[in-house]
Amino acid sequence: MTSVSDAIAARKSVRAFLDREVPSALLQEILSTASRAPSGGNLQPWFVHVVTGDALSDLKAHVQAVMATSPLGEGTEYDIYPQDMKEPYRSRQRKVAGDMYALLGIERGDSFGRMAQMARNFSFFDAPAGLFFTIDRDMAQNQWAHLGMFMQSFALVAVEKGLATCMQEAWAIYYKTVGGFLDLPETQMLYCGMALGYEDESATVNRLETERADIAEFAVFHR
Repeated sequence: MTSVSDAIAARKSVRAFLDREVPSALLQEILSTASRAPSGGNLQPWFVHVVTGDALSDLKAHVQAVMATSPLGEGTEYDIYPQDMKEPYRSRQRKVAGDMYALLGIERGDSFGRMAQMARNFSFFDAPAGLFFTIDRDMAQNQWAHLGMFMQSFALVAVEKGLATCMQEAWAIYYKTVGGFLDLPETQMLYCGMALGYEDESATVNRLETERADIAEFAVFHR
């Protein structure tokens, strides 16, 4: 059985999937297990919208049509990144993007190539299942943290079950389109999408290895 440490080490953003369906029973099992994630006051402030099969095909076609007239999106309801991002965060973001494009052979000045790769987010990188995570608008920062813990729990259980994921904040730029397609109530706010499926281990993009800071950069030991 996969250990927690092994699952954390194995989890990564997978951007190419096999054409292999995820059984509905397995999806429900992962959701049920992940629902044991920490939740202050046991509020459980998360909602998940799972899109597969014909609904997924319809969604992707609908988003493609919207992208034709709104290639830069519809704005967002929250800042995905700080507007004035300082160091070391800016350098970390630029490096991981640069590493991915270099791996794919997309030159720095190839704006079309970069946009085409970015657009693959909105097909869930051809994953057989797409998930959208939403939260009640009445919730505050504390509950957003709990939503994140739920998503991490889901991703780790997915690894245990032999699946792969990619958390996609990119979907936030089409929140109006997604909200309309899912018929989201006004009380729910879209946070993030997630691709789910079986990793295509032959895909070049899945060889991307992101760096992590040494613990000396983020941990302080008080003795």
